Amino acid sequence: MLDSSYSAILVVFSLLVAILASYTALSMASQISTARGKTAVWWLGGGAFSMGLGIWSMHFIGMLAFSLPIELGYDPGLTLLSLLVAIASSAFALWIACRRRLTTRRLVVGALVMGMGVAGMHYLGMEAMMMLPRIVYDPGWFALSLLIAVTASGAALWITAYLGRHGAHRTTLKITAAIVMGCAIVGMHYSGMAAARFPVGSICRAAHFGVDTDWLSVLVTMVTVAVLGIALIVSALDSRHASRTGALNMSLHKANKALEHMALHDALTRLPNRALLEDRIEQARQTALRNKSRFTVLFMDLDGFKSVNDVYGHTVGDELLIETAARIRSGIRAEDTVARFGGDEFVVLSQIEAAEDIATLAAKIVELVSRPYRIRGFELRLSTSIGIAIYPEDGLDAQALLINADAALYYRKDTGRNGYSFFDPSMNANAEEHLQMVQDLRQAVEKGELLLHYQPRFDDPEGPIRGAEALVRWQHPHRGLIQPDDFIPTAEKTGLIIDIDNWVLDEACRQLKQWRDQGRDWTISVHLSPLQFAHADLIQTVRSALKRHELPPNSLILEITESTAMRNVDASMVILKQLDDLGVKISIDDFGTGYSSLLYLKRLPASELKIDRGFIKELVRDTEDAAIVSAIIALGKALQLKIVAEGVETRAQQEFLSELGCDALQGYLLGHPVPAAEFPGLDT
Repeated sequence: MLDSSYSAILVVFSLLVAILASYTALSMASQISTARGKTAVWWLGGGAFSMGLGIWSMHFIGMLAFSLPIELGYDPGLTLLSLLVAIASSAFALWIACRRRLTTRRLVVGALVMGMGVAGMHYLGMEAMMMLPRIVYDPGWFALSLLIAVTASGAALWITAYLGRHGAHRTTLKITAAIVMGCAIVGMHYSGMAAARFPVGSICRAAHFGVDTDWLSVLVTMVTVAVLGIALIVSALDSRHASRTGALNMSLHKANKALEHMALHDALTRLPNRALLEDRIEQARQTALRNKSRFTVLFMDLDGFKSVNDVYGHTVGDELLIETAARIRSGIRAEDTVARFGGDEFVVLSQIEAAEDIATLAAKIVELVSRPYRIRGFELRLSTSIGIAIYPEDGLDAQALLINADAALYYRKDTGRNGYSFFDPSMNANAEEHLQMVQDLRQAVEKGELLLHYQPRFDDPEGPIRGAEALVRWQHPHRGLIQPDDFIPTAEKTGLIIDIDNWVLDEACRQLKQWRDQGRDWTISVHLSPLQFAHADLIQTVRSALKRHELPPNSLILEITESTAMRNVDASMVILKQLDDLGVKISIDDFGTGYSSLLYLKRLPASELKIDRGFIKELVRDTEDAAIVSAIIALGKALQLKIVAEGVETRAQQEFLSELGCDALQGYLLGHPVPAAEFPGLDT
């Protein structure tokens, strides 16, 4: 056999090339795992080419390190074929490693394909020498070369897949994987070379017409430099991409957490809101069913709060609510829930079962609330009335328990405040008053008792009036002017809201037509109730109103609450798309109080977001509210939506919102809701 020898420097150099080529491929593999569509295909192709080219380059550097006492050369066709085999096997192996789940079967197949690819490339390269007589291979070394290639390839693939699932220690793992893969390539190559035997008298037929070693050395040097360059560039891009992706994911995670918290908690008191309360009541009901136990709902209302709010203002009233919430929370057990139900109403959900213990808890809350308050230098006093309903005696679900606890609450108010009452079926006597309200409301539209007040909306900062929001009122023949909070809930419960909404839409369009005929190029905003939004005749009703009053569709803004839009996303999308096709504008009202998926919000055909007034009240003083409002405005701008802030009551709030980039403002600072005849801007 012919004697052979190796250049130690070139052997080390071949190992470094293999490791760097592997690191390049792994860097691209991390991009393949996160990319989608055509982008993923490009990353896969780049990774396969870099890895295959590196394997091929390492092989021929190893061949340059190998010396025989005869002239050597390489057949161009077989040399090119060995390169293609390396690239193809690398592509399949990377595709396997970057699948969402690396099963044992996929790992074995990938290791076999990659290992056989490395071996195939090597032995094709050996055949490119076209030795005569043919090279003789030692069976033991030959088998060992295949085993090394397959085993090390499997380990490298597993580490590659592991990298995709565990981001921490990512660089260390990637380097480790590159070293393993590089050693696999080199180990297979030199074990394969050890298997080769060259009989005495052998000649290299490719030495006369193939690629000679001098030209090959230049080619391999160029390829090696290219691999090094790609390794450095991809590594830098990968680190930058990972950093930016990590920061973006963290921001989205925080934004989703903030939206989720906003959806389930009251903006002022930070207590659970009605939605979260009802969910917890349902959880308590499920637990009680399993354990055959009981639980209690305590519904409370603050006596005298409205007077405090009217005399001292909303700021003092809000601070009073915050302090009251803190007192109630301090009086219940850690495992119980206190929620703000709305306005000055709170609900406690307790796992206490015994009536005497429930009475003790209620008495404690009454005593805590009745203690004097010191708010902004004023000494204030409140009392509370509490209605108590117990599961399952007083209701089998959240709605029944809350209704009956509410009935007990009003019974307590009627018979003497500052105390508590357990529910009794006889307390539903107030149903007669409710029935009278329904009968009067049913006739209100027919008798022309409804009227609209209009609140101006201004371009920010301090810009001209851009339009108005239509707000319904009820001029009752005996009870006087009734605000919407006192009759809209009843209208929604009875379905009368549909007729009221239709009247509001038509009347608002009629008034807008009158203003536009006077030269006022304004818009009108009309709120749609959840029932009206889901009504089958909505699109035709809107179309008819616009046609009847000869209004351009973009002069009408329809407001729907965030929670209404998200209640049934697919159905909402269809309705909103139809409204958008009509040309009317869509405003997402009370934004921040519901839980919008960012994905769905981006798809909504809305033109503006309206920030809930609950975040505006404490905007300047409360840094958390300021952060939330800033995030909402930034989100709206990113989605190319106009931002409207309602409830602006102070100059400081106006200035702060202007700085944040709010597009339009409305609130008592700028203008109260007034009848059309008193609307500002008509005398200019």
